[in-house]
Amino acid sequence: MHVLSIQSSVAYGHVGNNAAVFALQRLGHEAWPVNTVSLSNHPGHGGFRGRVTPAAEIAELVAGLNERGLLAGVAAVLTGYMGAAEQGAAVSDAVAQVKAANPDALWALDPVLGDHGRVYVKAGIPEFLRDYAMPTADLLTPNQFELGYLAGRPATDIASARLCAEHLYGLGRQPAQRLIVATGLRPGAGGHGTTTMLAVSAAGTWAVTTPAFDIPGYGAGDTFAALFLGFYLNSREPAAALGAAASAIYAVLAETARAGSVELALIGVQNDLLAPSRRFAAERIA
Repeated sequence: MHVLSIQSSVAYGHVGNNAAVFALQRLGHEAWPVNTVSLSNHPGHGGFRGRVTPAAEIAELVAGLNERGLLAGVAAVLTGYMGAAEQGAAVSDAVAQVKAANPDALWALDPVLGDHGRVYVKAGIPEFLRDYAMPTADLLTPNQFELGYLAGRPATDIASARLCAEHLYGLGRQPAQRLIVATGLRPGAGGHGTTTMLAVSAAGTWAVTTPAFDIPGYGAGDTFAALFLGFYLNSREPAAALGAAASAIYAVLAETARAGSVELALIGVQNDLLAPSRRFAAERIA
């Protein structure tokens, strides 16, 4: 299947499209990258160079694909980090063009706006994600902070995160195909060493818990979003996709921690994306 991926790009590391495109390709999908920023490296390294892609350039690239008649073959649009608020119109228009060409196409939104209790994107982006993108998208993959921000209520532990995910599910404009996948959920006070992923859909609610790694893991969220989307496009089964994606990202993070790196060891464990040595199954909880 074909996926249009609109998010960041770096020359060094595996963040945004540099993670998502590879992960999708290893899962058997054609991935078409459109970059919202082009940077030398992740800003966590202490500095970077590069630029924000003008919104008009994003629109031009998508228009070129549309003129070639290619958008009808797109099964999903995956959107992630945005470099400026004005890109919101270009992103939403790209999704609209894909859905006009293929009404069955999904909008998979990784609502990148912050983590660890703080917003780190530019002004206007959180509002676009909360007020327009979140209720419109078919699939959302927020981390714990983003989940609470978009829901407008605390997500301090797994129980409250589940309530937030169910609330976001109910805000969707197409509930029949709505899917909320919350990532990086910690158990709250007294909980140590594990992280939980939660999927809420019309068919039910599932959770999977894996050991956690105390490493930066730049691009882990981007990679997980692509992995879940890739597995979901293959099976259309939320539980199967959740277990497969959790197992694959665990393999990536385990090798990254072993290597003592802040950049994901994505290439070295590429075979584990499809056949991980340690598997985690999603359990139905509702």
